[in-house]
Amino acid sequence: QVRVVESGGGLVQPGGSLRLSCVVSTRTRLATMGWYRQAPGKQRELVATITRDTSTNYADSVKGRFTISRDDAKNSVYLQMNNLKAEDTAVYYCNRDLFGVVEWGQGTQVIVSS
Repeated sequence: QVRVVESGGGLVQPGGSLRLSCVVSTRTRLATMGWYRQAPGKQRELVATITRDTSTNYADSVKGRFTISRDDAKNSVYLQMNNLKAEDTAVYYCNRDLFGVVEWGQGTQVIVSS
């Protein structure tokens, strides 16, 4: 069974930064990795994805503030979040998409508040 484990969430003030990490129990080299988020009362939405050749895609709301990266030697993907806003408050989920087979983590909470 594939395990996906996120970490790095927490409470941060507006304008602050956080770096989320995601570790997968199996190899990630061939997979597209993604970060998604779900705010209270809202549907889960795409934040960013990174393909196996490191092409990236971002939601318009995070472009220029968030950066996704991967380290396949560590079976890991990261999300650097800068200039955080209150509307970034959500549970952030990592996923691994290997040829359409998608595995999700349990999520990590990010709260942006003064």
